[in-house]
Amino acid sequence: MVKKDDIHITEERITAEEYIDFLKRTDLGSQYPKERFEDRIRKLVNNVSISLIARNDEGLVVGALFGLTDFCYWLYVTDLGVDRNYERRGIASKLMRTAHEIAGGEKDIAVYLIANENAIPFYEKLGMKKSDDVMQYNHIEWTEWTVSDF
Repeated sequence: MVKKDDIHITEERITAEEYIDFLKRTDLGSQYPKERFEDRIRKLVNNVSISLIARNDEGLVVGALFGLTDFCYWLYVTDLGVDRNYERRGIASKLMRTAHEIAGGEKDIAVYLIANENAIPFYEKLGMKKSDDVMQYNHIEWTEWTVSDF
């Protein structure tokens, strides 16, 4: 069994290949369309404002949080995932707290994200609330698939 203390969270950029390998071990990968997948992941890992990576003692990526922020008012979490073998160990909560602190702290920064239906209870435990007032512009056709097929 892996102890929480064996997980190390750092701000770092990872390669698209390492992130794709991580996605295969999470449920997070189901949010991505098949179209231009590898190119889009490469852009994602290179361009997010906040890139937090949780690794075990062997250096394996077991958690990740990517976010976009202005470091003044808001943080939009684009990705938050944990390796299925490391769930329920506080990794996702620690990633969220760390990202919030980096962006500017809870007194200044509002956090936004789009939650997978299964993740809503987790976000509610963090104190987040569902909102109906988000605007969306999406005319993109996406092919649903599973990253493990990649």
